[in-house]
Amino acid sequence: MTNGIESPRTQASDAIGPRPADWLAMGGQQCDVLGTPYRPFRYFSMDGLALAGRDYRADGQNGPPLLCLPGLTRNGRDFEPVAARFAASRRVISLDLRGRGASEPSPGGRGYDPATEAGDVIRAMDGLGIDRAVFLGTSRGGIVSMVAAAMGPDRIVAAILNDIGARIEIDGLIRIRSYLAGATVPGDWPAAGEAAKAAVGATFPDLDAAAWDRFARRLWRDRNGRPALDYDPDIARSLDALTPDMPPIDLTGAFAALGAKPVMVIRGEFSTILSAGTVDDMAGLHPGLIAHTVPRQGHAPLLEDDPTLDAITAFLGTLPA
Repeated sequence: MTNGIESPRTQASDAIGPRPADWLAMGGQQCDVLGTPYRPFRYFSMDGLALAGRDYRADGQNGPPLLCLPGLTRNGRDFEPVAARFAASRRVISLDLRGRGASEPSPGGRGYDPATEAGDVIRAMDGLGIDRAVFLGTSRGGIVSMVAAAMGPDRIVAAILNDIGARIEIDGLIRIRSYLAGATVPGDWPAAGEAAKAAVGATFPDLDAAAWDRFARRLWRDRNGRPALDYDPDIARSLDALTPDMPPIDLTGAFAALGAKPVMVIRGEFSTILSAGTVDDMAGLHPGLIAHTVPRQGHAPLLEDDPTLDAITAFLGTLPA
């Protein structure tokens, strides 16, 4: 790594070298763009894909690790502000799900489903020697967290769901589909910031130019100083069948897998994916649910403002060591 901005795919391969004989390999220490040290790692899925992540290992670990899972077409760089807040005292792991960031794509688009991705996550935990973790999942990562809780209840201590819950609003998913269908790769980084603002600026009205640049650099990867696509386009195929007349997608059964676990839900005030009514219904289904609203942000909250990070800190403080 040179400046922390270039492609994580390049970082991981440079740090770890050729495909190892073992199924997990750990690279040397690097620093992300916020200066937080981590070690990149690569592991192999059950179907043979090389998947990647970052291990922000604390010297004096306080409580179970925080395992961070990104959204549908996003990657682990979204959690750099989370790592900056927590990695000094708690081990933080961020994963690039298959086909995103530094992880290999699935041939033919197979395996882009929450159950397969949850299996990948549990396999990463095994390779890293993590028995139990607090799952922090943004959007798709939150769905994967719920599925992982059903697959391995003992593996999850608690869950933080970032702008995802027991129902998903169809209008919001169709907006995401429209954005992905019309997205083009900008020619340079200033254009990338402007493109990100044009796409979702209405639901993030308070971001300044520097914030849009950060947003863009987490969305696209850097290839020789220029933005490049950082996810497999086949991932978006899961949205093809959506129609405006469909009812909200019911994830009540998946959410029930967290019934015995402490749960925090974070909602963007302007979210078109997670409604305030759904959060209220979740509180009825899960007594003790902690809810936090991020003012003047949409889907999905960026997890970089102090009030939200403070709320996560408070939630983590209630969990057993």
